[in-house]
Amino acid sequence: MSRAARKDLLIGATQPRDREPVPPAASPMTHIALLRGINVGGHRSVGMTDLRNFLTQLGFDEARSLLQSGNLVFGSRARTGAELERFLEAEAAKRFALEIDFFVRTPEEWKALIRQNPFRKEAELDPGHLVVMFFKSPLAAKDVTLLQSEIRGPEIVHGKGRQVYAFYPNGIGRSRLTNAVIERTLGRCTGRNWNTVLKLAILAKSGSAKLTPVSPRKRI
Repeated sequence: MSRAARKDLLIGATQPRDREPVPPAASPMTHIALLRGINVGGHRSVGMTDLRNFLTQLGFDEARSLLQSGNLVFGSRARTGAELERFLEAEAAKRFALEIDFFVRTPEEWKALIRQNPFRKEAELDPGHLVVMFFKSPLAAKDVTLLQSEIRGPEIVHGKGRQVYAFYPNGIGRSRLTNAVIERTLGRCTGRNWNTVLKLAILAKSGSAKLTPVSPRKRI
């Protein structure tokens, strides 16, 4: 090897190598979470500010809430689906000393359940009496049929995927089709009326009412 070639080789060895490209951080995926059984009749009280702070401290992004019944919208960078539900339930038990069920959906799943609503006319004319019940797992058709057979009033029920749509023409307060009756047949769930369902769709899409994180965050 010539002296010039050896010099070029040494110079090349001392030059800084190009660094490996660093992949960009994953964008958070928006989730809608519904909490079961909080702030009912003065029992199991949890403030919405506390819940937003709870999500922020766990490292979730842009925690928002709607009403006092436990409706949350936030971004998660890793956990999704059933894993996310279990994580939130475990952390809530530690921090609030309460057993709280979380029912989590993505905006795409939320759009689908709105699109699949079998009570289009009722949703337009009487949305306050249309309730969607949310479950952890897809419902068996035979169980929905069993629930329908147990109805003794004017209520109408349809099941689709992990949701049950129930219309209460005479109102919900005095109906015998209570949450307890539904859960006895189909398992644990939480319900939201159609007005709330539509408001959550808007909140998840628009990103309005963003809150400034109140504490340092670790990414989830």
